[in-house]
Amino acid sequence: MNMDQLVRDALHEQAAEEATSTPPDFAGRVLAVRRRRRTRTIAGAAVAMVVAIAVGVAVPMLDAGTDEPRLASEMNKSDIIAHPDQTPPRDLIAAGNTALAAYFTRSTVKETDDRAVSTRTYRLLDQETGKYVKSTKWSFLDVAPGMRTAAVLEKDLPAKRIGLLDLLTGKVVRWIPVDRGVAGVEFSPDGGKLVATTYSKNPDLLYKQDYDLDGDGKKNDWDRQFGESDRTGFYVIDVDSGKGSWSEVTYSGDDLNVRQDFSFSHDGKLVYSGLTSEPHQQYYDLEGKEVPTPSNEKYLHWFVEAGLSPDGKLAAGDFAGGAKTTASEINDPYTGKRLHKVHGQQLLAWVDNKRLIAWDITPGSNEFHNRLVLITIGSDKVVPLSGFRKGNDGAAGRWDPVFAER
Repeated sequence: MNMDQLVRDALHEQAAEEATSTPPDFAGRVLAVRRRRRTRTIAGAAVAMVVAIAVGVAVPMLDAGTDEPRLASEMNKSDIIAHPDQTPPRDLIAAGNTALAAYFTRSTVKETDDRAVSTRTYRLLDQETGKYVKSTKWSFLDVAPGMRTAAVLEKDLPAKRIGLLDLLTGKVVRWIPVDRGVAGVEFSPDGGKLVATTYSKNPDLLYKQDYDLDGDGKKNDWDRQFGESDRTGFYVIDVDSGKGSWSEVTYSGDDLNVRQDFSFSHDGKLVYSGLTSEPHQQYYDLEGKEVPTPSNEKYLHWFVEAGLSPDGKLAAGDFAGGAKTTASEINDPYTGKRLHKVHGQQLLAWVDNKRLIAWDITPGSNEFHNRLVLITIGSDKVVPLSGFRKGNDGAAGRWDPVFAER
């Protein structure tokens, strides 16, 4: 990463705090950004030497910024930070440059006799203490690379503003107003943009059903109103300025889940939406025009969260077997051919080009009794990162992770 990029990243952080002038510790912020960001691949020793020389020359010209606050996610430099005795987690979990930035549990809140809403309760990493702290303020959130900032939505969806939350202070430093209601947000891979999915009504509404949804012998369970989608489109918002544009995107309700949020492509140049039928994903440019699927993403599926490896040469695939399987596929992103079979019930996030974080179960056990593990391509070694989840709802110990680059 060159000095121009370091300065740009530091400006990104400063803009998020709405400062009106360059602060006296700005040089320290630049160096802090350099500490938090790492280059995933290095073209060669010559390039590395040039970068090293450039930084080495520039550093004496800058104040070291000793007052720059240190984040809990960077204070512990261990390659693997695991708590296999904790479920849900209480203390920071991480592997390589990927960390569990937050997690949430779900609950059903009844609104009327025939309508309820599925709500999330988040536990966010407190960057001062390194512990996950409960917050009931937010209905939806995503965490930016570097884990200093989270984009948050308030409880009533669709929301009419997006907050930028400082994970060190726990305070919202800026609100970004929107004209159309937003129910989902996601940072771009570089943290410079947000894609915000708009809906005409809350996509997490539930309705009373007269059938046995869970197979527990009880009827009148709560469920979504399938076959209908109230999604209207998406915003692409520049995090620094808070400015963006909205694109109307419609699609057959039969091809969408009730909540079907937009995400960024691997390189951040496009956005896409999952589909319930082939081709499984539809891509758009940042102005909302349909575009062809990138050649290295044509065999990805939106429900496999890990996606492409950092270098883009491997694609995380679905599980290789039945519901009680303990294996998943790693595929060629251009052909879809299976290259590797790895441990893991569900691949969640890449740690580097050889390792991933996954849900995993004990062979033959209940599919809901799973834990976070670190797996390595070409190895049978599995490193537990968390304790086992229990049951299939929040009350029984079900929690869902939110990962970010630390």
